[in-house]
Amino acid sequence: MMILRFSPASPYARKVRIAADLVGLTEKIELKVTDTGDPASGIREVNPLGKIPALTLENGETLYDSRVIVDYLDHLGGGRLVPAGEARFAVLRHQALADGILDAALLQVYEGRYRPPEHRVQSWLDMQAGKVSRALAHCESELSRPSDIIHIGHVAQACALGYLDLRFGGEWRKSHPALVAWLEDFASRVPAFEATRPA
Repeated sequence: MMILRFSPASPYARKVRIAADLVGLTEKIELKVTDTGDPASGIREVNPLGKIPALTLENGETLYDSRVIVDYLDHLGGGRLVPAGEARFAVLRHQALADGILDAALLQVYEGRYRPPEHRVQSWLDMQAGKVSRALAHCESELSRPSDIIHIGHVAQACALGYLDLRFGGEWRKSHPALVAWLEDFASRVPAFEATRPA
């Protein structure tokens, strides 16, 4: 068995879990909830960065971050989520855009979580919010049509939208109707999306 160290609220770990399901590897992965703030959790021994998700392989080696883990799982699963050839780069760009939404959203969350109010920097928050806003506008216009074949860009986009629902109250839904419809279609076709929803 492989071991996936994760947090249920982590959108990056959610992406890995959905990817594992789509390539048929869920039963080969043991899930281990991990608190990255706890020095005794063991995460720092397998990932020097102390970050999740981290996937420990059967040979004892550990892979991180989510993009590396997904690429490995897709390799094991026969290349279902990332196509070969020229199409590969559009899919990876799609994943990078969705992960960028997550990065900027997380920085906003962390600003509120870890900085006392008197030290929060509004210009920094505005800059991160701008990244999310521009990326969502691009997804709305260019990446909101359902596809016959689901790839890792779709998985990452769904996880990004799910995280915005979780941490920002779904405000994105008011001005992105095409993405709302896209996410509903994705969720209906990928049961693992609902199965991995944070409580």
